[in-house]
Amino acid sequence: MILDPFQVAPEEYGDDKPHDECGVFGMYSPQPLDLAWLTYLGIFALQHRGQEAAGMAVSDGDKFHVEKDLGLVTQVFDERRLDSVRLANARVSIGHVRYSTTGSNLRFNAQPLTTRTNKGILGLAHNGNFVNAREVRNMMLMEGALFATTNDSEVMLNLIARESHMDLVEATASAMQQLQGGYACVLMSRTALIGFRDPNGVRPLVIGQRDGPDGAYVIASEPCALFAVGARLLRDVMPGELVWVDRDGLHSLMVHPGQPTPCSFEWIYFARSDSRLDGVDTHESRIRMGEQLAREFPVDADIVVPVPDSGMGAAIGYARESGIPFDYGLYKNPFAGRTFLAPTQEARDLKVKMKLSPTSAVRGKRVVLIDDSIVRGTTSRQIVNLLREAGASEVHFRVSSPPIKHPCFYGIDTAARKELVASTHSVEEIRELIGADSLSFISERGLREAVGGPGLCLACFNGEYPAGTPLLNDVDKLALEV
Repeated sequence: MILDPFQVAPEEYGDDKPHDECGVFGMYSPQPLDLAWLTYLGIFALQHRGQEAAGMAVSDGDKFHVEKDLGLVTQVFDERRLDSVRLANARVSIGHVRYSTTGSNLRFNAQPLTTRTNKGILGLAHNGNFVNAREVRNMMLMEGALFATTNDSEVMLNLIARESHMDLVEATASAMQQLQGGYACVLMSRTALIGFRDPNGVRPLVIGQRDGPDGAYVIASEPCALFAVGARLLRDVMPGELVWVDRDGLHSLMVHPGQPTPCSFEWIYFARSDSRLDGVDTHESRIRMGEQLAREFPVDADIVVPVPDSGMGAAIGYARESGIPFDYGLYKNPFAGRTFLAPTQEARDLKVKMKLSPTSAVRGKRVVLIDDSIVRGTTSRQIVNLLREAGASEVHFRVSSPPIKHPCFYGIDTAARKELVASTHSVEEIRELIGADSLSFISERGLREAVGGPGLCLACFNGEYPAGTPLLNDVDKLALEV
């Protein structure tokens, strides 16, 4: 199935969070570099954006090597596989880490996707979703196009390939004009690297450059990937902008007039805390969310405890603003990782205990528990129970995002609407379900003030989709109404 916005996050992730679709990375060097190794470092830095599959493509201007598979970066690329894509005179590369929201978690859906065209071999790595990909794909099928995967990234690649009378930059710009949604992509030929971002800037994309003799350019989802390969941040790719790097340097084309509404969850949860996107520091914005939460929903308590690691920044902010001491009331097992698919509720409860355990800091204390979101509420309930079993006298839950009530069409797996607890329950009902003494979510206004900078996409909170929605069939419409 293509473009199933209601796909449920697989339980083997063992958590109750939204999941980002993927991270992208690309490099162009005017001098030969070990781009296989550098791309490995880049996508490893982006591992938090996708844990289902990893891949890379490398070219020296003649040969074009691709390697990809299911698994983490360190699982896919052992020494043998890394050597298989290593080229002595490599000049261009792209890499990808994937979490599937459109297309099944199958090996043939791993990226980069590649195809042979009159422009030579092309490789594409894509983050986000094209909301009209189903209609464009069906139109192309009627015209005789062939598709080898079930994900919407291949639609973009086919649109580029079919424009045989255009050069690569023109064809990419044409494809951008035909597709809608939230996306950030890197595209490579044997001799050039291209990066482009949707007109709303829903998904992030940044440009960096290495100092020194090679002066290699890097395009990636987050600055952390730039720093991992020794590059400094130059700037963000602007919403609606197409940039490319070739032997003549860095170039830019504004394909769409920008209407910035980047995804608020980049600052709430997805981006690494050391990232800076669209001029806004992630860690500082999370601290401001916590400060805003404390102003909006104060409570008498003894300690502020984050749900690690996603609640850390907001918990620091809440403690600073409220004057309540911050403490580590939950220990996160760093080796838990992804766990098996649990067949029973008891097994699912034990999965949480494998990852989190309370410390003595909560015993006899009134706890303010800080997390970034509540999706289904199942994990939140288990964490509250853990704290009570450890002797917490009260648990007051504070959330640094507004209630998630709507599905995302732009590359985030937020579960089916009927499974989003806030879409069917009031805040008081959610409080009862998770067993907290009180429960409060940051307001939309408070979130905007905390992030500052650009306008934000808040579609999963208020149902207002700035980058369009898919043309829904009857089954999809029913799912939205549930």
